[in-house]
Amino acid sequence: MRCFFILVFLLKKRKVSCKIRPDKEVVNKLKYVKYLNSKIGEIGIVEENGQIIRILWDKDTKEEVIQKDTKLLEEASKQIEEYLDGKRTKFELPLKLNGTEFMKKVWKALQEIPYGETRTYKQIAEKIGNTKAVRAVGMANNKNKIPIIIPCHRVIGSNGKLIGYALGLDKKQWLLDLEKNNEKEELF
Repeated sequence: MRCFFILVFLLKKRKVSCKIRPDKEVVNKLKYVKYLNSKIGEIGIVEENGQIIRILWDKDTKEEVIQKDTKLLEEASKQIEEYLDGKRTKFELPLKLNGTEFMKKVWKALQEIPYGETRTYKQIAEKIGNTKAVRAVGMANNKNKIPIIIPCHRVIGSNGKLIGYALGLDKKQWLLDLEKNNEKEELF
């Protein structure tokens, strides 16, 4: 870890004393990860400063993370497992969205898609008030770092077919089938 030195000159004795303390910027940028084996593969949940910032698949990160169980990561793991077991329809977790204002609008709109339902890229573009931004909506969907919690899997092509999913169309179909089969019961 980077440290910086504060030099304190003692005038009477002409000695130099150093105090070492952690750089606050470095401490505040620590990222913690918790991995869980799920029905759709290994999932890593990344936390930074008390907010979920990313979902990883099969340890796909190049970021520096520390494997640690925090209260937030425990709660996020519990909620994701409940979701994958068909027992949770909504997530209640603090999220940090890293992206442009446009991307954040798209991701907010994704979170408003009800469990068990789908929307087209065009419908999302209309929802955010930019009807001509269909392709840009697709790009923002692709840049979503928190899939499942921000349900980009609920967005389909205007022809009703599955279109693109960073985790693979098989996982997208699995998640949609999970929700379709469990939408009658809204437990959480």
